[in-house]
Amino acid sequence: MKSFVLLLIFFFSIIQSSLSQSNQYCDAGFEYDGESTTACGSGTSPSKLLIKGGTVVNAHHQQLADVYVEDGIILAVKPSITVGDDVKVIDATGKYVMPGGIDPHTHLDMNFMSSATKDDFFSGHAAALAGGTTMHIDFVIPVDGSLTAGYEAYEKKAEKACMDYGFHMAITKWNDDVSREMEIMVKEKGINSFKFFMAYKGALMVNDELILEGFKRCKSLGALAMVHAENGDAVDEGQKRMIELGITGPEGHALSRPAVLEGEATARAIRLANFVNTPLYVVHVMSIDAMEEIAKARKSGQRVIGEPVVSGLVLDESWLWHPDFKTAASYVMSPPIRSKGHDKALQAALATGVLQLVGTDHCAFNSTQKALGIDDFRKIPNGVNGIEERMHLVWDTMVESGQISVTDYVRVTSTECARIFNIYPRKGAILPGSDADIIILNPNSSFEISAKSHHSRIDTNVYDGKKGKGKVEVTISRGRVVWENNELKVTPGTGRYIPMQPYSYLFDGLDK
Repeated sequence: MKSFVLLLIFFFSIIQSSLSQSNQYCDAGFEYDGESTTACGSGTSPSKLLIKGGTVVNAHHQQLADVYVEDGIILAVKPSITVGDDVKVIDATGKYVMPGGIDPHTHLDMNFMSSATKDDFFSGHAAALAGGTTMHIDFVIPVDGSLTAGYEAYEKKAEKACMDYGFHMAITKWNDDVSREMEIMVKEKGINSFKFFMAYKGALMVNDELILEGFKRCKSLGALAMVHAENGDAVDEGQKRMIELGITGPEGHALSRPAVLEGEATARAIRLANFVNTPLYVVHVMSIDAMEEIAKARKSGQRVIGEPVVSGLVLDESWLWHPDFKTAASYVMSPPIRSKGHDKALQAALATGVLQLVGTDHCAFNSTQKALGIDDFRKIPNGVNGIEERMHLVWDTMVESGQISVTDYVRVTSTECARIFNIYPRKGAILPGSDADIIILNPNSSFEISAKSHHSRIDTNVYDGKKGKGKVEVTISRGRVVWENNELKVTPGTGRYIPMQPYSYLFDGLDK
């Protein structure tokens, strides 16, 4: 009997040791947040998975079909697939089965304005997966102008990734070394897009001469040129004017950089890209002014992509006048959220194809960091959340309202991004051979957004209290069920870097 008891003790000690090892990331300090470890879990699933009975939606087509997944890859999409007992089956009857969202515009673990964003490549990914986004493309910021040093720094930051990701690269200065490094980034590192900031004077802003050189280099490499379009010199003047008038609160942020300055910079970037004859991607289109410049260029046949972000589609600038500084400051981003009317115009432009895809510009700072500018709006770190909320808000705002179809929803949240950055159909599709990045959305279920329950590490949420129809009930990342029954199971280090090749469809026949 005594030996039997000792055997039991030994047996349970092995089990305990195994459990402890399986939770090693939590013990190693990778907790999702300071209060909860709900995001710490294996995130593992059987290597075989069947999603049964749902409506499979791609950007070009929808059909009633089953989806069979094995080892992270979609193997079959067809009705009535029969499987054995070793396959995990998810019932999607009455629901939509769609490609996971791809967020083209994020800033995780970014050093900016004397602070670093609170969400890193683990908490940001956890939030994304809970909201139905299974890949994002983040902006690498060079270190003292060096692209290589910047890339290496972001490689290290991304070691804790728990979903797939790619990189854009910012260009902050120009010389022969930068030109050579751009080629290395494209040919060896899998980066096919470079961003030029026309704002943030004295920090990230570049002048027209640099933009021209950069655009030419992008064209020669088959890389997509991207711009943050605001007239930085005029914004600097506007900020000084506000301070002279004694306007130091968050409302000064909006007043100092009006829509006309976004429109001017957008027009200038479009004309410079036309002069060089290279495609252009305008990030976070926030105003009618910028949108109309894009519409005019596209109508003339120029290859210009316009990216609205969720905050511009669903919010207005009235929050910047809120009497509570903490609330008002949480809405400070650049370009600013605009006055009522711009949101509806941007929605209409997205619905009619003038704008092509939706990002977030997720750049999360908490209220303590935002308080750095309590006496001077110029010192408020710029950025709002959105990586978790995007898929739900776009569905409710655009599909529930009847402005776009279900297939268009897939296009603007996933497929078009995959096409622009040359990773389609590996990503952005429910097709045999595609990565099994899949969401199951219930159009009859409701969601409510709250700062108390979101998965970001910040203590505010610019969409707090918003409710709507259409809820992502299951998220599958490369065949692993990571979000189900409102529970998140993710492990740091399971995400993969996705290299992106140059010469996307935007370059097809360009010289003709």
